[in-house]
Amino acid sequence: MALLTDELKAWIGREVHYPAREELGRASIRYFALAMGDENPLYLDDAYAQEAGHPSVIAPPTLVCETCQYAHRRPDPNGYIGHEWQLPITDCRMIRAGNEYQFMRTVLPEDRISVTWTLEDIVERPSSRGGTQLFVSSVARYKDAAGEVVAINCETVVYQPMEKA
Repeated sequence: MALLTDELKAWIGREVHYPAREELGRASIRYFALAMGDENPLYLDDAYAQEAGHPSVIAPPTLVCETCQYAHRRPDPNGYIGHEWQLPITDCRMIRAGNEYQFMRTVLPEDRISVTWTLEDIVERPSSRGGTQLFVSSVARYKDAAGEVVAINCETVVYQPMEKA
């Protein structure tokens, strides 16, 4: 049975926009850096960042892509608050298969970062375990308040059918 239905194909090209409602903030930058175990003074010390040519501390590059500062909803039952497509796929497990990041400039505490997610493609491919699986490719474009792209995240997730017990 094919996993890639006409209903799923209709999702290709959909976009979702999450506007920024507040500045990224120094606390978010500091918490993220410390949570990652990265005590780079560029993220923690204004004087050091200024000596390096920045106006203030800067955000670790992946902060803009890996946090949900743009999210304004309640967490789902698993505690997740970020973007999800909620594709009509049943009896499959979702596996994050990879991300490719591009960073156009450093992000500062006063930046207001919005994101637009685009579902680029859904492809059905053979699985090494037999049967097929779905590869879903999305692109997130993160923009500052002036509308300039500061980062791009190309994400691939795989939906594998659950093994029947």
